[in-house]
Amino acid sequence: MKPEIRDWLQNNYFSVARPVLKNSDGIEPLILASQQGRSDVLRFLLEQNAALDVTDQYGNNALWAACYADSSDCIAALVDAGIDMNHQNTASGATALIFAASSGREKVVEQLLAAGADPGLKTHDDFTALDLASTRKILKLIQAC
Repeated sequence: MKPEIRDWLQNNYFSVARPVLKNSDGIEPLILASQQGRSDVLRFLLEQNAALDVTDQYGNNALWAACYADSSDCIAALVDAGIDMNHQNTASGATALIFAASSGREKVVEQLLAAGADPGLKTHDDFTALDLASTRKILKLIQAC
């Protein structure tokens, strides 16, 4: 294990011996690494067989967290590992693509669409990524699908 990964685990109160387990605050290491855009830690956790179906307190998965961080490296690693790109959170039914579209993350939207994310999924309020597109570029990207 690289020293910077060991340090990250310790600084965030994760077990060095069992790095894929939640910390004492109930935080999943895969979610936090994704949220922080730490692709090095994320790839290490994936090598340690971290579960891809873990979620945060809002029902968002690690892909959502990587989109929040605007981290193309983390997004690519998670997609390559087989994460559910169309996971809908429990709070609103939003997917990572819906979140990215609504928050103006143009490169993330482009990356998710290229990887096969479904632009037709709807939130609990019947909104799609197209409905919530926050920039003209995002609107055009989704319309092209």
